[in-house]
Amino acid sequence: MTAFLSRRRFLASAAGIGGTALLPLWAQRSRADAPTLRATRRTIEVNGKPASAFGLVGPDGKPGLVLDPGQRFALDLANQAGEATIVHWHGQTPPPAADGVADTGYVAPLVAGERRGYDFAPRTGTHWMHSHHGLQEQSLMAAPLIVRSDEDRRRDAQEVVVLLHDFSFRDPALLLAGLTGGGTGGMNMGNMDMGNMDMSNMQGMDMSQMNHGSSSMPADLNDIAYDAYLANDRTLADPEVVRVERGGRVHLRLINGATSTAFWIDLGPLSGAVIAADGNPVQPVSGSRFPMAQGQRLDILLQLPAEAGAFPILAQREGDRALTGIVLATAGATVAKVGDTAGQPASPIDNTLEARLKAVSPLAAKSADVTTRLGLTGAMMPYRWSIDGRTWQDHVPLEAKAGQRVKIELVNQSMMAHPMHLHGHHFQVTALNGSTIAGAVRDTVLVPVNGSVTIAFDADNPGRWLFHCHNLFHMATGMMTELIYA
Repeated sequence: MTAFLSRRRFLASAAGIGGTALLPLWAQRSRADAPTLRATRRTIEVNGKPASAFGLVGPDGKPGLVLDPGQRFALDLANQAGEATIVHWHGQTPPPAADGVADTGYVAPLVAGERRGYDFAPRTGTHWMHSHHGLQEQSLMAAPLIVRSDEDRRRDAQEVVVLLHDFSFRDPALLLAGLTGGGTGGMNMGNMDMGNMDMSNMQGMDMSQMNHGSSSMPADLNDIAYDAYLANDRTLADPEVVRVERGGRVHLRLINGATSTAFWIDLGPLSGAVIAADGNPVQPVSGSRFPMAQGQRLDILLQLPAEAGAFPILAQREGDRALTGIVLATAGATVAKVGDTAGQPASPIDNTLEARLKAVSPLAAKSADVTTRLGLTGAMMPYRWSIDGRTWQDHVPLEAKAGQRVKIELVNQSMMAHPMHLHGHHFQVTALNGSTIAGAVRDTVLVPVNGSVTIAFDADNPGRWLFHCHNLFHMATGMMTELIYA
């Protein structure tokens, strides 16, 4: 995020939530013997071309972190990226000063060369970590964060983690400038002749969804024409091949870390069962094709056939033919080249899976103490996204009291879908388009165009917590507010 609270505004707000400790020592001090997660720069190869990217490298030299049952999240974050950064532990519910954001005022970003210590009890499941500073997430400052449970150990399945991303060789600031018209308050194209306009300021923008015959806009799916789509930093030109056992079981941990791309997951001839959403167990839902919005995670359990073979696990961009993915292959199996385009564009992702998901551990039965309705607003022209017509610059915080049950109805009044993410909490999806369900417990939920989603959660983690769209460019242009309680 590019805007921070002023000191005066933050101190006033902090006093209003009961004097929360601003800078707890455990959130600042590094320890000489602590494992280290490094935020760094690296070079990757994308379709044969070198590209500079960020990275988050764990103590074992691999991307991200894997914690065993009962293991604490106790480490130092070392900023070796050459510029300021801060990392959010997406899906975790630590104290607010350890959440990895600067926007709420508890901590500042880490300057280049700085180390900062973290120590809290992690939440089990498939989660991830990513920068919450500027547009660094677009440049691959992201990695898996897996916290295994005792149930995972008993499952006797091979774990395969897949982090999806959308990639551009262009600087993220240029991508945003192409959307907003160079940062001059947004492109107002309503009175322009689309056939004759100068497109030089539209660098990186995917114009295929626009209605060129009028100033109105249909529902838009993809703002940016990316250069590639990645699965574990690789494209289908050179995919990761994971060796698996004939007749074995595979626990897929899928993470949509893309900044502005939603995907359909396609298991091909295999059938799988979704067993968790955003790290929280659900009643198994079988299928071979599942939607994933930005920021969401799905755990899928696969039973492989007894015969040898290679099995692509693909992700297709909504509204597009673009594909990425990995390949599961038994020993000795021939791995054929997989094309990176599907035969036809995928439909928009939807909440058909959401409607089928049921939490294994739902919220306790209780009436809501606080009920709020939020409109998801904004437009492509000018490119500015908001909540109830307000951007982060003039947002009105959501307020609650500790121990209250909070219910929020999210109503999409714009022409783009929005994956909404709440920090510091996991909520239950309780209604889709007004129809009550006993849905999944999540931290990120898709609100489709013309749709509504109702969520409920208990205010059990006092502090200031961001609530925003997980399309990075929607958030960067304003679609973010916060939840506050003492």
